[in-house]
Amino acid sequence: MTFEIQQLNKSFGQYHAVNNLNIKLEEGHILGMLGRNGAGKTTTIRMILDIIKPDSGSILWQGRPFSKKELTIGYLPEERGLYPKMNVLEQLIYLARLEGVPTKIAKQQALNWIERLDMTTTIKKKTEELSKGNQQKIQLISCLLHDPDFIILDEPFSGLDPVNAEMLKDVVKDLIKKRKTIIFCSHQMDSVETFCEQICMMKNGIKVLSGSLSEIKKSYGYRYLDIQSDENLETVLKERGISFEKQNKTFSIKLKNDQTPLDLIQEVEKSYGLRSVYLREPSLHQIFIEKTGA
Repeated sequence: MTFEIQQLNKSFGQYHAVNNLNIKLEEGHILGMLGRNGAGKTTTIRMILDIIKPDSGSILWQGRPFSKKELTIGYLPEERGLYPKMNVLEQLIYLARLEGVPTKIAKQQALNWIERLDMTTTIKKKTEELSKGNQQKIQLISCLLHDPDFIILDEPFSGLDPVNAEMLKDVVKDLIKKRKTIIFCSHQMDSVETFCEQICMMKNGIKVLSGSLSEIKKSYGYRYLDIQSDENLETVLKERGISFEKQNKTFSIKLKNDQTPLDLIQEVEKSYGLRSVYLREPSLHQIFIEKTGA
């Protein structure tokens, strides 16, 4: 069973927000949707949720039009979408009832989530009285309270301190274990690398990179060699015409995949001594900058 976007297009006047977009995501997997502001991610999400209609193309689930008639959907928007004057518990029950959850079950599920996310002291508070981090946690609970099959998380860690961010990351890990189908949008590349098996990277409405994250890294054409020494290695690297970046006592050297670093490592070890050597693939952050930069 799959989620598919086929030849999707959307324009606003002369502005082509989404241009011939194709995505395929197997049920139970998680897709990282990436791009700078204005790349077309939000427009794509709004078309998936049927908030706006595409000019052309299809959005499918198991080969049929994607809709709430086919599956339950949970959506965590980037912007706050809560009622400021309602208290926490009443609001969660109300939002769950909109998704068809009976009041008694909605209340119990809401209380369970509130306890899990360490919010028991906020139950009777109005939303407007909460911190941004706690508002974000309430939004996440409302997204998940009806146990949706298909989930869209748009910047889920926005406004969170490190402790609350880890708490919500544990929630995402549990969703992955439960084999939920998830679209995950974030500018935090380390989170995308942690959770996402596949990525779709957009720029100016066009998909510029997609596929398995591990395969993309392996096929990207270069790696990084990180060398750390107590001595200053700048001279030997410059003599060999090797470009590098230096941070404290670590020298990062960009290598093409067909380059072997063994000779350099042996020479540095013989002449200067090494504290550590690490060969790594490019980070998603580096790939993102290269693919979506100006």
